[in-house]
Amino acid sequence: MATATETLSHQDTALGQLGGALKAAGYHFTTVTPATHERVNHRPGSARAGDLRAVFGWSRPFGPDVLPEDIVTLMHAAGVLRRDGDVWRSMVRCSTYGGELFFHSAFPPSAPDAVFFGPDTHRTADVTVAHLRALQRQPRRVVDVGCGSGAVAVTVAKHAPEAEVVAVDINPAAVRFARINAALAGTQRVDVRHSDLLDGVDGNFDLIVSNPPFMIDPEGRTYRDGGGPHGHDLPLSILEAAVQRLAAGGSLVLFSGTDIVDGEDPLLAAAAYRLAGTDLRWTYREIDPDVYSENLDSPAYAHAERIALAVLTATRP
Repeated sequence: MATATETLSHQDTALGQLGGALKAAGYHFTTVTPATHERVNHRPGSARAGDLRAVFGWSRPFGPDVLPEDIVTLMHAAGVLRRDGDVWRSMVRCSTYGGELFFHSAFPPSAPDAVFFGPDTHRTADVTVAHLRALQRQPRRVVDVGCGSGAVAVTVAKHAPEAEVVAVDINPAAVRFARINAALAGTQRVDVRHSDLLDGVDGNFDLIVSNPPFMIDPEGRTYRDGGGPHGHDLPLSILEAAVQRLAAGGSLVLFSGTDIVDGEDPLLAAAAYRLAGTDLRWTYREIDPDVYSENLDSPAYAHAERIALAVLTATRP
């Protein structure tokens, strides 16, 4: 099995070293939603960065004398320092979860191949850890579908250290960040691969976990757009793949958002239809009834009364 460190370039290695330096400096940052991020950055006195958190967390511009020289040197070596006269910016953000650091795209994550990390990353990791603790037998083979920064895969590897953990994403930028972050965390059994869903990996899995894009995004950005009229095409494709690839006793943890229309949940209805006639036992629960409400002002969500978060768990006997 290929490890997370075997395909790192010199720039990737330097970015990992930058992560080590941030760890040594006691860096920590909880990444918020884009709407909250924008509000905080628009406050008086928040136009420029004055410390590590403002540079690598809030993605604020900074000047030449703000950061220690060793940090600037590593940023330059990693290719993540953008200079425009005396206005400098980090081209990456760094978030913390479970005692580990995770690099991902700078704010705003507007590029089509942006790698997002935010509150849903925390929620997915928390739900997955709770699921692992409830299992009678720890999984031997796990896959994180649409791994993004690799945070959930790393978390699984830390809580199931004997498991082979495969992390897949169709976005090459996500594959790069996930490999760097897995190496930074020291989780040698995380195998990061480029794959469209499970097309690039063989065999069955004892645990499939995923927090795929689930928004309705007219711009079609890879990290955000779930596809279809409700943003559910990708979550449902992952559900269909799980029906085919779960081992006996294996389980799926699927974290998704859903637009609620006239009190009805179209994701729940579509999932129930696809699971009918299979041997999987499943549960579905809404874990947050009202999120990302700023999107309700857009034409794409004119039909919805709210956006909720839900977790579907399915288990093969």
